[in-house]
Amino acid sequence: MIEPGLYNYWIAMILMMTGFFVVISRGNLVKKIVGLNIFQTSVFILYISFSKVDGATAPILDDRFTSYGNPLPHVLILTAIVVGVATSALGLALVVRIREAYGTIEEDEILEQDSAS
Repeated sequence: MIEPGLYNYWIAMILMMTGFFVVISRGNLVKKIVGLNIFQTSVFILYISFSKVDGATAPILDDRFTSYGNPLPHVLILTAIVVGVATSALGLALVVRIREAYGTIEEDEILEQDSAS
């Protein structure tokens, strides 16, 4: 049986493998971007899970608190979310341009057109 405190790690691993599977098994470029976003979200969950400390509080200096959590992983994940949104937008913009140039967003059809010319 899974220990109650470890569910978030299992969820992160399931999401990671799901995203990886979507990326390697699909030929549609938009589906690949969605798979990468799922994979990226699993990494976010994993890093936030690593930073959780039982019984810790926010780093506010007070005599009542003895254990503090580190806010740095949360800040890094917020930055990674912003970067992830920007790269997803760029990837989707590239897919639009590829669709204009090739008339399709299926990887196999694009490679077939490139090899024919």
